[in-house]
Amino acid sequence: MELSNSGDGEAQIPTSNRKQGGWIAFPFIIATMGSLTLAGGGWVSNLVVYLINKFNLKSIDATQVMNVVNGSSSLFPVVGAIVADSFLGCYTVIWTSAFISLLGIIILILSATIDSMRPQPCQINGSGLCPSPSTLQYAALYTALALGCVGTGGTRFTLGTMGANQFTRPKDQGTYFNWFFFTFYTATVIASIAIVIVQDNVSWAWGFGICLLANFLGLAIFFCGSPFYKHVKPESSPFTALARVVVATIRKRKVSLSINYENYYFGPSGESKIHDAVPTESFRFLNRAAWKVEGDTKPNGTIAKMWNLCTVQEVEDFKSLIRIFPLWSSSIFLGTPIGIQASLTVLQALTVDRQLGPHFTVPVGSILVISFISAAIFLTLFDKFLWPTWEKIWSKHPTPLQRIGVGHFLNIFSMAISAIIETKRLKLAKSQQNMSVLWLMPQLVLVGIAEAFHFPGQVALYYQEFPKPLKSISTAMISLIVAISFYLSTALIDFVRKITGWFPDNINNGRIDNVYWMVVVIGVLNFGYYVLCAWLYKYRSVDQIAEDA
Repeated sequence: MELSNSGDGEAQIPTSNRKQGGWIAFPFIIATMGSLTLAGGGWVSNLVVYLINKFNLKSIDATQVMNVVNGSSSLFPVVGAIVADSFLGCYTVIWTSAFISLLGIIILILSATIDSMRPQPCQINGSGLCPSPSTLQYAALYTALALGCVGTGGTRFTLGTMGANQFTRPKDQGTYFNWFFFTFYTATVIASIAIVIVQDNVSWAWGFGICLLANFLGLAIFFCGSPFYKHVKPESSPFTALARVVVATIRKRKVSLSINYENYYFGPSGESKIHDAVPTESFRFLNRAAWKVEGDTKPNGTIAKMWNLCTVQEVEDFKSLIRIFPLWSSSIFLGTPIGIQASLTVLQALTVDRQLGPHFTVPVGSILVISFISAAIFLTLFDKFLWPTWEKIWSKHPTPLQRIGVGHFLNIFSMAISAIIETKRLKLAKSQQNMSVLWLMPQLVLVGIAEAFHFPGQVALYYQEFPKPLKSISTAMISLIVAISFYLSTALIDFVRKITGWFPDNINNGRIDNVYWMVVVIGVLNFGYYVLCAWLYKYRSVDQIAEDA
């Protein structure tokens, strides 16, 4: 991941002599990303333990709250992206969201330091005689979590879009996304180890306090880089244009089309070149939206009735979303097993022997860090070793679809390993033996390698293939997948909990291994669906990567 000294992507603002965009803005955006991820990861990583030990929630209930938090943190990037693309731009959304997350962490600190903001501790461990949180205590807790989710979600992928906007070459954008995810995983690793250790061994208040400091530092760094950013201001809501395509198509559903390009609307005064946007044959019925009939345009060439006519480019943008939707949907059941595995691994970690050596016990909240370490290491190896080797063998860089496909396969393999290891853990538990925490690591290493393949691959694919007015939405699409996946994993766990006996309060009496085998079957079916979608998909613009490499 070598930084380019190219000036590509840099822009000059007429009122300033200072260079903006390109690699000069890179350190500020990446440092902001690292600090805010450290803050968010610090309070999320150990949340299940905090809810169980300080709010007296049952383990399964705490896990479900954790899934909702993860899902919400991944849903709000989509909201932030819509606001950024349509109204405020990335810059405003990022600093506003960072400030909101700051407020959420402050409330968490108060809940950890003020006794009246949390229930009294259990008098007898394991007796079940634990006071439940009051309505006000729940309200304060959920307010903190909601603010944290909004703030974390609003910055995460909007920063990714703003960083990619600093460059014009796909190769530089691809390098940036690799660094973006490397920073994300590295900061998450630090948060999941260092901050969790502070929370477990010093105090929750000090742990949340470090999160507050990291959040404040990220906000300060972001503001310091303001003079160097290239800003892309939203012109209008891109979703209005998409809606206009649908309405115009319906209104002209009886219009007959021909191959005469002169009857299509390319823009005012014909300024748009036909070569920039040609009406394609796929989803041909949508071309009616750009077909001119009497009364659609004014004498100066502008549109007379906005909901009757669209440009060819707007129609083709709408088609590109339809084409990529099946590929995007295939990733939902790629993320769902990851959400289930994360939740269940935390519960498994509570029952295994976490002692490593005479003086160190692995914190439960840090167990998932193995997957982040694995992903960060392999992201580094990709640029240095794997991709050059791939190019020597195949004479070209791996496509985003190939990277995503490898991620699918490794993810299924990871779930199968999880099932096998859980079967072993149950056998040991029934014979009054305790399995070492090290047995949980192979599945996490594999899922980390899988994420190193498919997450950057998906972001690169969506950023390149989505229409220009939807760039913020493009990078947030992976976040939407994660959100749906966590919500779906929560619903799936609830469903299995109701119809089977696999999820008792004591997982040693359950069959979590069957849950893992269930998601393996789902993953195999979904992989077949992905292969079909990838085989049928035709790149819109990613082919330019090879030309710019």
